[in-house]
Amino acid sequence: MSDAFVTPDDTRAKRNVMVLVAAQAVVGAQLPILFIIGGLSGQMLAANPCWATLPISMIVLGSMVAATPLSSFMQAYGRRAGFWLACGAGAVGAAISAYGLMLGSFTLFLLGSFITGAYMSANGFYRFAATDMASPEFRPKAISYVMAGGLLSAVFGPQLVSFTTDAMPIPFLATYLTVIGLNIGGMALLSALDIPTPPRPDSTTDAGRTRRELLSVPVIAVAVICGTVAYALMNLVMTSTPLAVVGCGFNTSDAANIVSAHVLAMYAPSFFTGHLIARFGSRAIVGTGLVILAAAGAVAMTGVALEQFYIALILLGIGWNFGFIGATTMLTAAHKPEERGRVQGMNDMIVFGGVFVASLSSGTLMNCAGGDAQTGWTLVNMAMLPFLVLAGSALIWLAFRPREA
Repeated sequence: MSDAFVTPDDTRAKRNVMVLVAAQAVVGAQLPILFIIGGLSGQMLAANPCWATLPISMIVLGSMVAATPLSSFMQAYGRRAGFWLACGAGAVGAAISAYGLMLGSFTLFLLGSFITGAYMSANGFYRFAATDMASPEFRPKAISYVMAGGLLSAVFGPQLVSFTTDAMPIPFLATYLTVIGLNIGGMALLSALDIPTPPRPDSTTDAGRTRRELLSVPVIAVAVICGTVAYALMNLVMTSTPLAVVGCGFNTSDAANIVSAHVLAMYAPSFFTGHLIARFGSRAIVGTGLVILAAAGAVAMTGVALEQFYIALILLGIGWNFGFIGATTMLTAAHKPEERGRVQGMNDMIVFGGVFVASLSSGTLMNCAGGDAQTGWTLVNMAMLPFLVLAGSALIWLAFRPREA
């Protein structure tokens, strides 16, 4: 392993963080865009309205499928090449989706959504790339700063939707063409990334542990469990929120404002989450995140007044931030540089697999399991409990193990 890659260099790490924050703001804006218009476009194209949110699930599925090969590609050819490849996939996926809108083809639209998932997967790797050159002390802060870039995309993306939705005769066509431009711009931004490519192992080089061996490491296993639970439960509740808000008698603008407050709560804590991790440790912050997620579910089940929706969704965002960033920090400290492609790809494949299941389950619980919107909303939040118990139990088990294990 080359010294240039192994030796921490916080000066270079900080420059890379600036590049990744900019990319998060520009290229990352496509994620809120696609999650806002994906279901609306699907409703316009699908023969059965029950399948309206399937494009969003296909994006998540594409992200899950792409995670392992994309991580392996970056291990072999570097972060910059991997992010360029993902931006290219995002542009191609948006182009196919736009063509599907032009032809009125739901199948073609789903194909484009699936390919776009490769960019969503790459967006998840930004947090890992931020740590590649960082010292152990700067690592949690680097992750937090890059995640904080999501605040910019959370504002930028919805504004682009407002400007482009009806800019062409076919609704949302201009929006998907805009997404193509965002990916091309992202390739230019990411050209400034300065992370050495790990040397390829030869027959005399230790290639690190296998995926099975990595998952048998307690810290890695618990980090994967907690990260998956935090992300999947956030997606489970967030996906049902607009349906619940409107179904309980409020209007669409109320739903949009609640979701906006939630997204801000997801990313705003990132400015200090890294400092909290550096002071109290990643395990304590993950545990705090799980408690806050439980509080979000408890508030949601107390009633369906507008302020209860706001409080529950804000807590949901903060809980996700602490749980996911804390779990990511645990993971990055538990593997060797030559194992990063293997462990990070495996982690994100499992995480997005959980998110995919959550995105499919959310609509079913909300619309099919309950007799009305309030009952469905209660069932969605009750579904959080067993998974929070699982993650909390895993974290407690890890805490009582000997540190050297």
